[in-house]
Amino acid sequence: MASHGIPRVSATATALGRSEPAKEKERTQIAQYQALEHGVVDRIKAQDYSAATLHATSALLARNPEYYTIWNYRRLVLQDAIATELAPQTGDGTATQQDEDAAAKASLTLPQQEISLLLTEDLHFLIPLLKQYPKCYWIWNHRAWLLATATTHLPTAKAVELWQGEMALVTKMLALDSRNFHGWGYRRTAVGALEELRGSMVEPEFAYTTKMIGANLSNFSAWHNRSQLIPRLLSERLAGHEERKAMLDSELELITRALYTDPYDQSLWFYHQYLMSTLDPSNKQTVAILQPCTTEDRVRYLEQETESVKEMLDGAEDCKYIYQALLEYSGMHLEINDVEAVSTMEERKGWLGELRKIDPLREGRWRDLERKMGL
Repeated sequence: MASHGIPRVSATATALGRSEPAKEKERTQIAQYQALEHGVVDRIKAQDYSAATLHATSALLARNPEYYTIWNYRRLVLQDAIATELAPQTGDGTATQQDEDAAAKASLTLPQQEISLLLTEDLHFLIPLLKQYPKCYWIWNHRAWLLATATTHLPTAKAVELWQGEMALVTKMLALDSRNFHGWGYRRTAVGALEELRGSMVEPEFAYTTKMIGANLSNFSAWHNRSQLIPRLLSERLAGHEERKAMLDSELELITRALYTDPYDQSLWFYHQYLMSTLDPSNKQTVAILQPCTTEDRVRYLEQETESVKEMLDGAEDCKYIYQALLEYSGMHLEINDVEAVSTMEERKGWLGELRKIDPLREGRWRDLERKMGL
């Protein structure tokens, strides 16, 4: 059996096909890994939070960054080093005049300078791991912890500088893989931290989603970010009814163009569904774009979008997302207006019948929908 054109080979067959020197090399690597793991665990049990322990965790994580317990151990070592720097100094100390001058020039105290160096070095340690494992949760998680620690212990200007570096990093990562949802999640973390430190970034982030969508319409994460930004954007702009209407119209126009380009792309339908859900007064999980949103507004948009979606059937008669949207929006229209203005009973039965043919595995779902809509 093949997967993506590559035949599957069992681990047993692979092992049998290797030479004895290759097997011996693997046994040696396993023994080295196990020794390294036991060494790290023993050091932590003994509360040895020295630089040697930090180096040992580095060696282990470079081999297996998915070993999340070791990331926890690494943070214990770093926390101990930070606590040592923050502890009151006794005696004459060891700082030279050169050290003090460098700290003053950087607008950091000596402890802050050491903490900054410690955190920066750890951020650099993660770069090659991120390049090799860009979708490893624990690397992103540790990076966020490092920056949150910087925010706690360093001056605001230094924390902003570090977070801005993270924005540059994640922008580069998303340029390489625009749909890496780990990167998008981390970007939201970085934006949130910077907003707490220096104010709103809604406008540039909204522009960034526009850029990313323009590069790849199938970027679900970009559409999702956009949906989260729109309510804040309108609020910060102090948008009135006309400005809000213009926003909804422009977003519907944007997503409609995308749907005509590829009606089979589910991520596009999710965004269209989000826009339409803001018109539903019974939906408590969404924030209205139009405020106020009258019954006349809802009816007009439902009629407009239903007719637009009907036109998409031309050439895409086998696209189930179109039929699902038609049934959903016509159902919303009936609940609000209680008249058959956008669809007839026969049309809805026909759409449901097409769904049954296209997606027979969800017959139970279609039966439930049939009962709900009284078809």
